[in-house]
Amino acid sequence: MNLSAINVPSRMPDLSTGSRIDEVGINERVARFQSRSIKTASKVEALRLVLSMIDLTTLEGQDTAGKVGQLCQKAIHLHDAIPGLPHVAAVCVYPTMVGVARQALEGHDIKVASVATAFPSGMASLAVKLDDTKVAVEQGANEIDMVISRGAFLQGEYGRVFDEIATVKDACGDAHLKVILETGELGTLDRVQGASMLAMHAGADFIKTSTGKIQPAATMQVTLVMLQAIKDFYCKTGRMVGMKPAGGISKAKLAIHYLVMLRETLGNAWMTPEWFRFGASSLANDVLMQLMKQATGVYQSADYFSKD
Repeated sequence: MNLSAINVPSRMPDLSTGSRIDEVGINERVARFQSRSIKTASKVEALRLVLSMIDLTTLEGQDTAGKVGQLCQKAIHLHDAIPGLPHVAAVCVYPTMVGVARQALEGHDIKVASVATAFPSGMASLAVKLDDTKVAVEQGANEIDMVISRGAFLQGEYGRVFDEIATVKDACGDAHLKVILETGELGTLDRVQGASMLAMHAGADFIKTSTGKIQPAATMQVTLVMLQAIKDFYCKTGRMVGMKPAGGISKAKLAIHYLVMLRETLGNAWMTPEWFRFGASSLANDVLMQLMKQATGVYQSADYFSKD
């Protein structure tokens, strides 16, 4: 790929002017979100919304065409015993599996997402990252989940990180770009805020917490800081940006807490799969178990649900 032909914006935000994060205040707000009482009817509605926001994910070295195909079948048929279920938002795979997922999901309104840019470390040249992105897009990916160069960001090389995001965004063409910050490696909420603003100014369609490969992954505190950054960015620019917490969200109760936080921070406009996603697979099974409990009064065994 000819790097000189890529149109990279020449301006990035001044990260030195950002306000400091009040960690005590963040923790207090998260505690309030977790204490909300949800009535039964609203809970069922929330559970169905969670399902529609999930990116079913398999990102393992042992992934095969058969495994990806099985995951796609689950995306299409979450649980036939519950009529009228929404489908998940997307299936997320490595670039080499995009074609498999695309074929398996043909005729269904489920996106194919692909990680790229030397996921999960991001330790590769820009040329390699662009080739990685190009392969995924050419195979039919609707969405690209890229990782930022955390080492460069931590060294203060903000311009390099900005240019990489902007260049990858350009290479995505019509595919949406989700920018993974890997917040567990950034160290502080102030850095999370700065990385969020940088990614959005560089052209991110979504900002995403984590690869799911390190701990801590997504937390409500980190997600709240990122949601607040999205709100600030929207107020300044008028451009909506989506949010994707990923890694460690495996229980329906926790996912509903995230929805409460989303609604009270960004409002109803973001309460759709177009603007909010969960990066998970095991979460889907727990949500299905909770829906069966609401419908029948008893929990089904986990054996009734396909393993991811």
